[in-house]
Amino acid sequence: MIRSAEDDQRIVITGIGLTAPNGDTLADYRAALLAGRSGVEPYTIRYVGDTLAGVCHYDELKYQNRRDVRRGTRAGSIGIYCAREAVADSGVDWDRINPETVGVYVGVTEHGNVETENEIYEITQFNYDTKVWSHHHNPRTVANNPAGEITLNMGITGPHYTIGAACAAGNAGLIQGAQMLLLHECDFAIAGGVSESIRTFGIFAGFASQGALAAHADPAKASRPFDRGRNGIVVSEGGCLYALERYSDAARRGAKIYGELVGYSMTSDATDFVLPNPVQQSRCMEQALRRAGLNAEDVDVLSTHATATPSGDVQECQAIRRVFGGSNRTRINNTKSFIGHAMGAAGSLELAGNLPAFDDGVCHATINVDDLDPECALPGLVLNEPQETAGVNYILNNSFGMLGINSAVIIKRV
Repeated sequence: MIRSAEDDQRIVITGIGLTAPNGDTLADYRAALLAGRSGVEPYTIRYVGDTLAGVCHYDELKYQNRRDVRRGTRAGSIGIYCAREAVADSGVDWDRINPETVGVYVGVTEHGNVETENEIYEITQFNYDTKVWSHHHNPRTVANNPAGEITLNMGITGPHYTIGAACAAGNAGLIQGAQMLLLHECDFAIAGGVSESIRTFGIFAGFASQGALAAHADPAKASRPFDRGRNGIVVSEGGCLYALERYSDAARRGAKIYGELVGYSMTSDATDFVLPNPVQQSRCMEQALRRAGLNAEDVDVLSTHATATPSGDVQECQAIRRVFGGSNRTRINNTKSFIGHAMGAAGSLELAGNLPAFDDGVCHATINVDDLDPECALPGLVLNEPQETAGVNYILNNSFGMLGINSAVIIKRV
């Protein structure tokens, strides 16, 4: 096989490891998306009480023993599971990989709240005696924890860090991994996002105080982006990490390739703590398209960020109209309708759910849209039932977050 110098500047996905509320492997997750199967369920958490959440049910002892699980964090455990699964899926001979050449880049929305809340609750049971405060608290709450736990578990001695990018973090982790490969700071990257958000009552209480926490008699129908009756976010946990390599290395070992990262962008709104800015969101998509050398009509599937908040969904739809106009060639869908909002893992999980479309040519639907909000009515929006296409060559994945952080990635079929 003849390879050019350009092959060294191409970044490809060779492995996927994930856990979602409706599946713990890519095959099971994809099957759930095509079947319209939700992963949202009743959930009870301290102080908030009965609510709804997307809960993962992966085998946390598959790659850790009970002592390690107790000592570490839920985000770290999810990260370890996803990282190990991604490496196994990549088919790389892990025993022959130099651990110094592996980088770990994990996006998170927040980290440490769960552990600190638990410790504060514990000392309230002992008259605030700090002697009962766990000596594990500090390593559990440092910002690099989820990525660091992965390196400890897997013996990785290359660079690692977590990327705090609110709910754009899943895309941000992927982008960071690609950039480090391009800089030759590593030769194999484990990158994406994780979330333990359902373990902190503060997230639920915060959304409730904003009037942005979803409620519905049927948990499976609670997350309903674009529907006129949407009433807020379903908080979820989860993770999705990718094995990333330079195309030259992947081709040399004959690796299967899920897709190539050909475009990406991150921008800032600089306008509001919470409310998104559709002008800046559209600029983010446009920059990703320019980097990929594409026009909007080249995109076959657009995966939306829409969280099912009344204003947020409308503003993203405004941004999409600015870029994609009135064309219905691009299919548009949403994954949060199935799993809720997995925060730091949202972007990477939502991208993963669409990648099999390169092979099967099917765009999964947005479910729970019984009464489409006219302000969210986009040409190409796939509702309630999957849609077959003439073929998928490019997928654009949106992921936005608080403090006005925007991200978009474009993956090409190889």
